[in-house]
Amino acid sequence: MTETQRRPLLAGNWKMYKTRAETMQFFRAFLPLIADVGEEREVAVFPPFVALETALRETADSRVAIGAQTMHYADSGAFTGEVSPVMLAEVGARAVILGHSERRQYFAENDGDLSQKVRAALDHGLLPVLCVGETASEREAGSTEAKLVRQLDEDLALVRAEELPTLVIAYEPIWAIGTGKTATPEMAQETIAFVRERLRERFRAAAELTRVLYGGSVKANNIDALMAQPDVDGVLVGGASLDPQEFARIVRYVA
Repeated sequence: MTETQRRPLLAGNWKMYKTRAETMQFFRAFLPLIADVGEEREVAVFPPFVALETALRETADSRVAIGAQTMHYADSGAFTGEVSPVMLAEVGARAVILGHSERRQYFAENDGDLSQKVRAALDHGLLPVLCVGETASEREAGSTEAKLVRQLDEDLALVRAEELPTLVIAYEPIWAIGTGKTATPEMAQETIAFVRERLRERFRAAAELTRVLYGGSVKANNIDALMAQPDVDGVLVGGASLDPQEFARIVRYVA
């Protein structure tokens, strides 16, 4: 499969924004703006846990997939404040973000836990969107590739080759998340091509079937250039996905 055969995924991560009422308002404004977008593009939104059911109700007759922003790997247990893959699947979530840099930085999420979370998501029919990326100091030190190798190897330790295309990798340079700084399209392409090559080394041909997204201050004014890169299979959008007009423009990027 070539890069033109990997269906682009345009995903919005709402983080800790939007109440249920605001979620309803967003989708009633957003869905008409993308009603004529063809099935060759996949759209997903990841709202807060408490807005999942509202989002699912509002998108029931659309092609927009709804997912969660994190989860525990256990089916159940004494894990106060956590949500399990069983709960997400029951409510109707179709995907889950795993390993976002904010989860790693603020909540001590580690690669050992993430390997189990990826496994649990696959086992329960959820699409894992696994985030990897380097800090500014790591890029300046020339250790971007070493960081990505470690994250990919450890986080995908329990994944079989035939399963790889059923998950998504999101490359997010940490220095570009919420900062207004964006990797140039060429930088994004170079690093994502490295990610794919590392996947190829371990999983062989399955790497060609696996989508790799770019995330980090993606906006309407840079989406076209990012999506023109041959190895960029979509984007994971933060702040710009909160505005229905701007996120619709991102979904409707000019190929």
